[in-house]
Amino acid sequence: MASLQSARLALVTGGAGFIGSHLVAELLDDGWRVRVLDDFSSGRVSNLSAVADRVETIRADVRDEKEVAAAATGADVIFHQAAVASVPRSIEAPLQTNDVNLGGTLRVLEAARSQQVRRVILASSSAVYGDAPAPVRESHRATPLSPYGLQKLAAEHYLRLYAELHGIETVALRYFNVYGERQDPRSHYAAVIPRFLSAVRADQPLCVHGDGGQSRDFIYVKDIARANRLAADAPGVSGACFNVASGRGTRVLELVSLLSELVGRELPVLREAARLGDVRHSQADVEAARKALDFEPQIELEIGIRRTLEQTRIVEEVLQ
Repeated sequence: MASLQSARLALVTGGAGFIGSHLVAELLDDGWRVRVLDDFSSGRVSNLSAVADRVETIRADVRDEKEVAAAATGADVIFHQAAVASVPRSIEAPLQTNDVNLGGTLRVLEAARSQQVRRVILASSSAVYGDAPAPVRESHRATPLSPYGLQKLAAEHYLRLYAELHGIETVALRYFNVYGERQDPRSHYAAVIPRFLSAVRADQPLCVHGDGGQSRDFIYVKDIARANRLAADAPGVSGACFNVASGRGTRVLELVSLLSELVGRELPVLREAARLGDVRHSQADVEAARKALDFEPQIELEIGIRRTLEQTRIVEEVLQ
């Protein structure tokens, strides 16, 4: 591990969030110095409690141009995780979410240009594809079905332009359905796994939108963190985008069955209407990330859910 004096500095925007905090831990373990910029609107101080004495934290909004530029000073890589990561929220408030998701990205890129940051890595999303046939490759035409997906796609284009116009190395990672420890199930736009785990803990039925036949490509958060670390130094990838996923589709009702097996009882299901803007099937082809980033998903869905259950102390007797 490099000494603190010689270690490279990473700026992680949204570093107190669910994914960002896992990325911070991954970078620290790899010998980086880490600076976090977060407004704590959705991130939590507790997410960084285990590493607080090793991280410089700046409480600021990613839309604040001066604060972002100051935070980028001396950074080798910016890992841009800050976003309003919600399809429903983007439909309800497209102006606000656009200002954060697209405007925030542009401010990060301007900060990278002014502070001569070597590389910017964007947390993008599978939402850029819309309802594309599975498994979807990066070359597939992007046709977003929500403002959120469109905002992420526009952010990717800004990265490509800054790479071409200003020589900043950029990489966009298209996350699929991320789950794991510290994911907030209380948010109204929480993903399906944290919502299900919260329902199990409260002894409530699992809410299934539509017929439950829709499928998602679930990936454990520590795999996402590792993909970001690999993207920091992968050669010959500037301006590119990559799927980061498990490469396997799981139907929602299959997830219900898996959870029932893990807790040792059949879990009740509550049916609700399908959600506006949701795609039917989402599954990634991850071959490009394998070749260019040397990324291979390591945590199987059952193992990842077990770890998440253990961390939240749900049905401890089943997991002993």
